[in-house]
Amino acid sequence: MKKLQAPRGTLDVLPQDARRRLKVIATADEVLSRAGYEPMETPVFEDTEVFARGVGESTDIVQKEMFTFEDKAGRSLTLRPEATAGICRAYIEHGMHKLAQPVKVWYAGPFFRHEAPQAGRFRQFTQIDAEAIGSDDPSLDAELILLLDEILELAGTGPRRLRLSSLGSRDTRAEYLEELKRFLRAREDELSEEVRARIDQNPLRAFDADHPGTQAVMKEAPLLLDRLAADDAEHFAAVRALLDMAGLEHELDPTLVRGLDYYTRTVFEFESDRLGAQAALGGGGRYDGLIEELGGPPTPGVGFAAGIERILLAAGDVTPERQPTVFIAMAKPDSGRLAFQLAGLLRREGFRTEMEQAGRSMKGQLKQADRVGAYATVILGDTIEVKDMSSGEQQEASSPADVPSLLRSVHEREASAT
Repeated sequence: MKKLQAPRGTLDVLPQDARRRLKVIATADEVLSRAGYEPMETPVFEDTEVFARGVGESTDIVQKEMFTFEDKAGRSLTLRPEATAGICRAYIEHGMHKLAQPVKVWYAGPFFRHEAPQAGRFRQFTQIDAEAIGSDDPSLDAELILLLDEILELAGTGPRRLRLSSLGSRDTRAEYLEELKRFLRAREDELSEEVRARIDQNPLRAFDADHPGTQAVMKEAPLLLDRLAADDAEHFAAVRALLDMAGLEHELDPTLVRGLDYYTRTVFEFESDRLGAQAALGGGGRYDGLIEELGGPPTPGVGFAAGIERILLAAGDVTPERQPTVFIAMAKPDSGRLAFQLAGLLRREGFRTEMEQAGRSMKGQLKQADRVGAYATVILGDTIEVKDMSSGEQQEASSPADVPSLLRSVHEREASAT
């Protein structure tokens, strides 16, 4: 019989790695909750139009990378390639504009893109996403950048750099795109075939090209950052001033365009040299026209997304600390019911508790206690004994109810010795 394997570009997350991922998500929850961001969830698949209209018909995501299928009623559905469009759809559908603005939400979960698998990049991947919808105040842009930086720092990603730019308003961007198209057409014979084919649809992507001829052309291209309207330039200066005040260094990069059509004004990206050529840890920006594009009222918004796989790749092989473990061993075969009852009691009292469940001998049970890193083992025999696994000292408990206090004493001794 053929051996079954996970589909190409997907990832089985085994227990040790799953623990690390949960730690990153818990860190994000702690950091974002302190700033007033509440958890939110949207469906794993949406109507395809949510992404076609929201992300942009000309983007690589929509043209090449989406997993799209028809349901039994013939409706076109797509596994979500990113979070912002779905959250904005939910904002409109549930009348969240009636809430106090800005609405601040965050989410962590799976996303899907049909792209070439490589280190830290999979066809099913997990992202942390945060959004602030309903205000164009530059403090929100700076706040989200600082929050992402804090999450990356606490996750142990090490040294990183922040690239920052502004795409201006939609009107400014539209005028600039016409200028850029004229520039590209004038030197069309020097561009890659892919860039030539997309001059009309998405000329900004020429800045990301790895084709040597295109790169040489783009060194002389006009820059959107030099074409900002006065109010957009003022907004961007305010964002930069707040980052400077917070002590977060950033690199001004006029060629930073990101891969989604909905961005306006601020765009940003964190990068790590630990990730090689695909250096992005996470990023985002402002999308003041997206909700209107999806059928809602004119509503500003800003957000970020960061890939957990890439965060962990940059952080390296660091095993998160586990809660200290207690192991319950059975010296007598008929102690199973008491062991089960005691395990429930200890877990309710807050102890991480494992018990013998594989029919081992007493010697094997003590070896298993060592394997799981137990600092104490409760031995059930004619009496109940609590064994300190470091010193070997044993204390008798007069009843199951006394076991928690004896375990706390052992843990306190271990902690003070350490």
